[in-house]
Amino acid sequence: MYAVPEQHGRTFVVTGANSGTGRAAAEQLAAAGARVVLAVRNAEKGEKALAEIRAAHPGADVEVRVVDLADLASVRHFADTLTADLDRLDVLVNNAGVMVPPTRFETADGFELQMGTNFLGPLALTNLLLPLLLAAPEPRVATMSSGVASWARIRFDDLQWTRGYRPWRAYGQSKLADLHLARHLARVSDERGWPLLSTAAHPGFTRTNLQTAGASLGRDTPRRSIFSGDSVMPSMLPPEGAGSILLAATSPLAAQGGYYGPTGRWGLVGDPGPVHLNRRMRDGATAARLWAVAQDLTGTALPA
Repeated sequence: MYAVPEQHGRTFVVTGANSGTGRAAAEQLAAAGARVVLAVRNAEKGEKALAEIRAAHPGADVEVRVVDLADLASVRHFADTLTADLDRLDVLVNNAGVMVPPTRFETADGFELQMGTNFLGPLALTNLLLPLLLAAPEPRVATMSSGVASWARIRFDDLQWTRGYRPWRAYGQSKLADLHLARHLARVSDERGWPLLSTAAHPGFTRTNLQTAGASLGRDTPRRSIFSGDSVMPSMLPPEGAGSILLAATSPLAAQGGYYGPTGRWGLVGDPGPVHLNRRMRDGATAARLWAVAQDLTGTALPA
């Protein structure tokens, strides 16, 4: 399991920190001495996670702040209040997401739910927090993608899946978009001479509520997932599965634009390490085009 290096004096924001890999990452960061902002959609669940982390690590410097990535007004409010309260932010961990809702849902701003929550919300949050990040000496943005990004495509003619919604294809597009977010930000950082490092990761097959929560949206009873219960596929628990995003967020060996994931069986389990990027993942032109479209949709922009 990845061991987080000493993080005293550094401040992290972890989205989706009340459960799954986000919750595990937040606890391991706090245990390493970091100040951690648990950025959650549900305040009650966030407070429960905070209490558990403090019980396991007395003296842990953690707090809860509410942000709904499916609502750009909430994203702006979160960024504004954080900027008012902090003089710098060392690391943003874009971890939160939703996975394969059975029918097409929309965010508060009219975006397809997965594209809005997994990509557009995090991109807006990243843009809005970049001034705070660039005030830190060695800032970093680590963004969670998924193994399904390897077979996904960006549908510029229908990004919001208004025609023929397919849950898995829409999810794959949103996670490939996350990888483009990380790699385009890395490119911009290098071009502008920023000290910011932008990385990406995927958790392999980590057993969390992500596999059932999205698939159960709009249903009276939770839906069983092929990735849950008695699945024969190799899998990890969240403390192990968080290793990839923690490496991306904290390792001194992480590279600009690097992509990290499990290196064991089928890329689903094992210690984290570098992951191969296929041609579509390396497509800088698509990444730049997608970033421009996303900025227009979210009304946010990179700082001058």
